[in-house]
Amino acid sequence: MSDLVKRSFTLSGHRTSVALEPEFWTVLERMAADVPLASLVARLDASRPANRPLASALRVAALRFVEDDRGRQGNLAPQA
Repeated sequence: MSDLVKRSFTLSGHRTSVALEPEFWTVLERMAADVPLASLVARLDASRPANRPLASALRVAALRFVEDDRGRQGNLAPQA
């Protein structure tokens, strides 16, 4: 099991920290591509349902990104 990696961001003028597995941070960094990771996190924070914790929203976004990427490549089979 991976250790969680904590990162801090300023969202809506408030500092917050999010702890995720390194694998999720890797996907989120790929998602951010040409924008700062903080900008991506702020965008995802602003669009998440009020009852979903930020860490969960980031994990779901990362999962959807990977699924979409695999779908574009025509490979929907689970990876081992």
